[in-house]
Amino acid sequence: MADAPHGVTDPELRERLNRIQQQLSTGLEGVDPHHKLVGRPATYRVIAGRTFEIVFRDVASITEAEMLGLKRVIGEECYCSVEPQTAETLSVRVVVPLKAR
Repeated sequence: MADAPHGVTDPELRERLNRIQQQLSTGLEGVDPHHKLVGRPATYRVIAGRTFEIVFRDVASITEAEMLGLKRVIGEECYCSVEPQTAETLSVRVVVPLKAR
């Protein structure tokens, strides 16, 4: 995984975002045995300094159990949504609030 999103200057926040990305890198395969998310194109960005957004693209399908596994791997309060990308694929969006901890 790449470093935390460009433009994040707070060292504590950068460390937190790097930790989330590392957790996904090492833990996603364990909750995604059918590789619905593993290996898919993903983008990471911070929106208005308040939320961390992760988007997996070109996902063929996903179950609720797999979404719950994804949330468990992230290990923080987060919200997931699934949206059609094309007639055959979905985008899975995860938003992690960056409120003070």
